[in-house]
Amino acid sequence: MSVKVKIPGALTTVQDAGRYGYQKSGISTSGVMDADAYEKANYLVGNEQGEAVLEMTVFGGTYEFTEDTVAAVTGAQMELTLNQQQVPLNCPIQIHKGDSLTVGIAKAGLRGYLAVAGGFDVPVVMGSRSTNQKCRLGGLEGRALAAGDELPVGKGGKTYQEVKERRTEPREFPSLITIRVIEGPQAEYFTEKGKKAFYSETYTISEQSDRMGYRLEGPSVESKNGTDIVSDGIALGSVQIPPSGKPIVLLADRQTTGGYAKVATVYSRDIPRLVQGRPGEKVRFVPITLEEAQKF
Repeated sequence: MSVKVKIPGALTTVQDAGRYGYQKSGISTSGVMDADAYEKANYLVGNEQGEAVLEMTVFGGTYEFTEDTVAAVTGAQMELTLNQQQVPLNCPIQIHKGDSLTVGIAKAGLRGYLAVAGGFDVPVVMGSRSTNQKCRLGGLEGRALAAGDELPVGKGGKTYQEVKERRTEPREFPSLITIRVIEGPQAEYFTEKGKKAFYSETYTISEQSDRMGYRLEGPSVESKNGTDIVSDGIALGSVQIPPSGKPIVLLADRQTTGGYAKVATVYSRDIPRLVQGRPGEKVRFVPITLEEAQKF
């Protein structure tokens, strides 16, 4: 079985949980931006966690199915139609041979996730099917999908009858995204004034944001003597402060090391909310302790 791309989305790539064990060689983890929506999509179609899905940004596109199967779309609030008839998000969709599924423009949120029973069976590269566009590896030829592409689907997926009762809750997309953060490894590089601004002011997601990181516009985070450091490892959600003082939250396609001080690290469970934020939307950071993060 396969899925044919009739109309590609604005940026649609094959992703899974990520590529781990190669950061020491400079290979980013990649993987889905919104792990919560990803896990729910696989659950709805009965896949084991870790199967590959399509991550769709802004607009999903149109896909034709060559065999009967079951599909589901989660994440952003995107209009979903099957053979031009509206169908719901966040539940299994019965697909018949020859059906066309269209995932429209996101009305709220930014990224949607399309899962099919059996998962997208592109080659495993370094332990993952995730697309790394910068290195042009994984996914489908290491690139975003294009019209005419055909994606193989794994065998042995669940039938619609086996999963038809499954449901997940729709996401909420607040106008102000509140993100919990833990103090970063170089917090001492910043003045009390700088840290106060970071934790009390509102930031705006920049147009320059992408899968590598979210650049934020707003008050500068003042440092004591600059933010240059000896390069060290970059964790998912690291909030790096370059010389401009404007925060950058580093995400799925982040570099493996970096030479700017990190004022904070985003609590992992809040990353799915952050990455559904659109350019122009507002973000605020709330400090929590490591002990509090471990209790949530």
